[in-house]
Amino acid sequence: MRAAVVNAFGGPEVVEVVETEVPEPAARQVRIKVAAATLNPVDAAVRQGVFGGAGERIGLGWDVAGTVDAVGAEAGAWAVGDEVVALAYGAVVPLGTHADYVVVDADAVAAAPEGVDAVTAATLPLNALTAVQALDLLGLESGQSLLVTGAAGAVGGFAVQLAARRGIAVTALAREADEGLVRELGAAEFLAEGRGGFDAVLDAAVLGETALAWVRDGGAYAGVIPQAVPGAVRGVRVAAVEVSADGGRLGELVRLVESGVLTLRVAETFALDEAAKAHARLAEGGLRGRLVLVP
Repeated sequence: MRAAVVNAFGGPEVVEVVETEVPEPAARQVRIKVAAATLNPVDAAVRQGVFGGAGERIGLGWDVAGTVDAVGAEAGAWAVGDEVVALAYGAVVPLGTHADYVVVDADAVAAAPEGVDAVTAATLPLNALTAVQALDLLGLESGQSLLVTGAAGAVGGFAVQLAARRGIAVTALAREADEGLVRELGAAEFLAEGRGGFDAVLDAAVLGETALAWVRDGGAYAGVIPQAVPGAVRGVRVAAVEVSADGGRLGELVRLVESGVLTLRVAETFALDEAAKAHARLAEGGLRGRLVLVP
């Protein structure tokens, strides 16, 4: 099979598509024939060596949508032919989801959303799980105020929708051109520049101390990159989400997609063999929605 990997760190040009053996599922694992796999900023970070692994072959890709084509022992209710989505967690692994096949833990898998094609479904797992797990860290109640930075991005957009559904008063911080988008996602208020006084900030734009300053005394701050979290001040509770694969929670998010609560956004698609080209497009920025690789 083919797989996108890096053997050295650097720019998009270091991404290679190589031939490798098809992986076999162990106990409590399933193998998925990949129909689509999203390219995320974390893949660029892996490619650049942010997570280490020098001297190793490192696979790329965390999100996947496809069909179960083999199951290990004790793989639960999953069976060959099931249409699924999953998060294959791991920054320094030999193979990721940017491949023809991927093996994942059975408890990381959820049934694919009905009525949604695989390319679109592939944009759900990583970003939606990050958003909902970050909201869990904040622990806000209905009626409290939340500022979401980077609200027009993938994580930020999901956070706006999920928080609004919980009855939280959501203010979206984004570019002026994105005001219409974030209001459609459920933001009650829009800001092009930050201001203080919020019960909490979900910092999807990774603004750090700047965003922390917009939290009221004794409020809460949640970041999306553990290494970039600012120190606590003024009694503000500070945390960062380190996303975890959770098939049960992913299944809940799938149902929200099916009910129209969550909006999935695809910017462009690329063939797997064009993985380096897709990385170059990601580096250009300006995307609204995710890039998706299609084997």
